[in-house]
Amino acid sequence: MLPLQPTPLFLTILIFTHQAICPSIYALDFLYNSFSPTAVPLLNLTDDARLVPPVIRLTNDSNQFSLGRAFYPTRIPFNFTKTPNSTISTSFSTQFIFSILPEISTSPGFGLAFVLSGSTSPPNALAGQYFGLFSTALNAPPGPLIVVEFDTGRNTEFNDRDDNHVGIDLNSIESRVSQPAGYFDRNGGFVPFRMRNGENIRAWIEFDGPKNEINVTLAPVGVPRPVRPLINFRDPVIADYLSDEMFVGFSASKTTWVEAQRVLAWSFSDTGVARDVNTTNLPVFLLENASSRLSGGAIAGIVIACVVVLGVGLGGFYRFCWKRSREDDDEIEDWELEYWPHRFSYLELHQATDGFAKDEFLGSGGFGKVYKGNLENNVEVAVKSVNHDSKQGLKEFMAEISSMGRLQHKNLVSMRGWCRKGNVLMLVYDYMPNGSLNKWIFDNPKTLMGWEGRRRVLADVAEGLNYLHHGWEQVVIHRDIKASNVLLDSEMRGRLGDFGLAKLYAHGEAPNTTRVVGTFGYLAPEVVTMASPTAASDVYSFGVVVLEVACGRKPIDTSVETEDEEVLLDWVRKKYAEGKLVEAADKRITGQFEVEEMEAVLKIGLTCCHPDPLRRPNMKEVVAVLLGENVATTPKALLSELTPKKIDIDDGYGDEGKLKGIAITS
Repeated sequence: MLPLQPTPLFLTILIFTHQAICPSIYALDFLYNSFSPTAVPLLNLTDDARLVPPVIRLTNDSNQFSLGRAFYPTRIPFNFTKTPNSTISTSFSTQFIFSILPEISTSPGFGLAFVLSGSTSPPNALAGQYFGLFSTALNAPPGPLIVVEFDTGRNTEFNDRDDNHVGIDLNSIESRVSQPAGYFDRNGGFVPFRMRNGENIRAWIEFDGPKNEINVTLAPVGVPRPVRPLINFRDPVIADYLSDEMFVGFSASKTTWVEAQRVLAWSFSDTGVARDVNTTNLPVFLLENASSRLSGGAIAGIVIACVVVLGVGLGGFYRFCWKRSREDDDEIEDWELEYWPHRFSYLELHQATDGFAKDEFLGSGGFGKVYKGNLENNVEVAVKSVNHDSKQGLKEFMAEISSMGRLQHKNLVSMRGWCRKGNVLMLVYDYMPNGSLNKWIFDNPKTLMGWEGRRRVLADVAEGLNYLHHGWEQVVIHRDIKASNVLLDSEMRGRLGDFGLAKLYAHGEAPNTTRVVGTFGYLAPEVVTMASPTAASDVYSFGVVVLEVACGRKPIDTSVETEDEEVLLDWVRKKYAEGKLVEAADKRITGQFEVEEMEAVLKIGLTCCHPDPLRRPNMKEVVAVLLGENVATTPKALLSELTPKKIDIDDGYGDEGKLKGIAITS
């Protein structure tokens, strides 16, 4: 770390206590929506595995006996507690999409495997069988090797139940538990399907270390994630098949029979729920000889019938589509093809939102209106419109959008794509079913969010902001961090939305904004006076969010019956000066928190809101504290040093606690 000034003592203590209170900050979280030579980092491909953009192909058709493996290059650290029975504190979540396709449907099957391994080349593994992981020995020594097999062949020697099953193997080709491939629908009914027809299949694997539990869920792409897992396996011996660090990846093998095993997308996290992979525009692989079952006459008849039908309808269909495209879509200009992510047509979004119907309207803001949409593959999205006065600067705007689309983190709202119609840009994001954090704390919520939920969301937002500031190739300044821009997913986990949009609005001069971009009440002093947002000004805004979430009060409380609006930061600072900091906590959640823990979080908020930007912590240091298992267990020396440095009446503040240089207006 290269501080701009001598590091404050509390930051120094944070650095030295970092690993002790928050080892998970060094954990893995990655997302591959597809695979390409520019993917970072590149997977470690061994033997016959190779990159065939946009997929990973695990085996090679030209080899009689083939095996291939694809591993993430960084090991996963597993934290053990050495007791008579070893326990694991590390957990992880992963989801991926795979395809298994034989050249001949009646040929023997092989399948593929998801692997936790101490090595990228397991010893004694045989090419052409056993997923490229095992020899014929069943009584292998304990660990480290855990396998989730997606088996499309049956080997009675090892008690395979059928030629289409999912199993969990612990350092042996014989599964400890297995189930036929399929999923449970909403009514609890079992829906079987074949894994060996080229269909894109999504798998979810959840590993709960403390419970020694593995859950496996499976469904074809396009089917929402089933609530009930296909396999729930819990056994204390799981810990015996892990080491302190493990590689994670995929492995497959085959013999002379041609079978293509592909991995199309992959997401992984050992800090929370793995991000959803983007299932749109994935390639689909089909049997090339599927038509060989039909006679030549039948094929000729089908072709003639198709030609007749197409001939009758093609003219009218062409005229309709031409007219509709002229009305609904702008012609795609060459420069637009450079940009990622996916470009949706206006017609797609019009259909997804039921014609931008009132019933699908979610809200509005400076950027325009927001609608809920449902794409053809039953993926729910939010569609936001960003208005431009003209096409001037549109290319620059799209360059920013493309850059934002590559930002991927479990605590950011993922962008799925965009659409341009005239001077209006529509941005397509993952839909967050639980809305914004605001509605769970303010305005008499139907269900009040408790303290544990609030603290978890604050940690989520801190991680997302830390990624924007420190985890990407460029520093991304959010500029508009506030509770209404914190969205909650289906798991009630916090995701930061609208990141980078404040900067983008400047290109198009979005309505309802001023020269100072942001929201009053959340703006750092230096932004108001100089209009120069920085990472430190984002930290200030985050500090305000911490205070409002802990206190249950908005930054500017107009309900207070005084001549002046009551500023939350001033009020909390007064409580701190009086030695009554805990009295600032939300009375509605009294009894749900430890006093020391609440005071520590409030001190973090005040520290982030220090009037001097050079004396605020950075987000790495904030995350190190908030991700501790319990802030209240943080060493007392650390808690005392979290106190804002010399924040008293004469340090950056004017009379009555008002911050110098801030004009609170709306």
